[in-house]
Amino acid sequence: MKLLATLLILALLAAGLAAWLVYTPFGPAANAAPIYVDIAPGTGSRSIAAQLQKAGAIRSRYAFLILRALKGRKLLAGEYRFDHPAPADEVYSRIARGDVYTVAVTIPEGYNIFDIAGAVDKAGLVPHDQFLAAENKDTNLISDLSPRAASLEGFLFPDTYRFPHHITAEKILSTMVARFRKEAAQVGLDSANTVGVPHSSRADEWESNQLTLAQLVTLASLVEKEVSQDSERPMVAGVFINRLGSGMPLATDPSIIYAALLSNHWRGTIYASDLKLDSPYNTYLHAGLPPGPICNPGLAALKAALHPAPTQNLYFVADGQGHSVFSATLQQHNQAVAAFRRATHR
Repeated sequence: MKLLATLLILALLAAGLAAWLVYTPFGPAANAAPIYVDIAPGTGSRSIAAQLQKAGAIRSRYAFLILRALKGRKLLAGEYRFDHPAPADEVYSRIARGDVYTVAVTIPEGYNIFDIAGAVDKAGLVPHDQFLAAENKDTNLISDLSPRAASLEGFLFPDTYRFPHHITAEKILSTMVARFRKEAAQVGLDSANTVGVPHSSRADEWESNQLTLAQLVTLASLVEKEVSQDSERPMVAGVFINRLGSGMPLATDPSIIYAALLSNHWRGTIYASDLKLDSPYNTYLHAGLPPGPICNPGLAALKAALHPAPTQNLYFVADGQGHSVFSATLQQHNQAVAAFRRATHR
């Protein structure tokens, strides 16, 4: 009887200890730095338990292994964040359901590589300068789409992404380029696409001269920056096509801003000296498209570049109410500009 009683007491003590290890919260205090545990694919239960204990996410790896024996659910790889004391049971459940930690980064349509580097830096993923250097270096990601690309500008698709806390700039960029490829393919944009450029401003005479995929993305980036109304983007693309065909400079302000950014000369507004800046991106001085995109366009702008509206218009200007006024002649355009100035200086 004494032996049975001793064994019962020991069993109760063991059960109590196991329950304490499993259900008593453990981990970083509320005011302490979070703990990150990155579980690689294929990691076994024992290694996961040891990794969690070493990081300070659980009190005992044995408690975790007890839960593994009792619950037997598959444990999922990924990075996990622990920012408060939690029982081992909660930790186990999170890993079993794959409650991995990710950081959301939103890239709006029209962000350029400088904007994206800032967003990634602000999210705490990769420092600005390091990310910008990778954007300029990893052009091999788009070598088949734009063989002469100086950066990944134009091919980083705008969207909200969720990345692990510990991720490289290269992985972020490859993810965004892959998303561009997917979205571009869905709208029919691939390396076989071309858009004819007319030899005159008449839309029914478009012929022979063709824009490559890289040039289409460049055109889309100009369209993206020029107007905010998706319904107006095909008309803007049509105006630019007409200007290209007639040999007129595109004379688009967003390209001036981009030229100033590249030369580290942007001062927050366009000055007269900026219009004289000797840059291939200066579409006031140089006819034709700039050598590459000036931002990363969204789907509406890509569609507009691929399917520009047939038009005889050569000009457009804001109307002061969020839309644009399109004109076929310089006289009509000057009248629209005067109306805009009157509307904005009341």
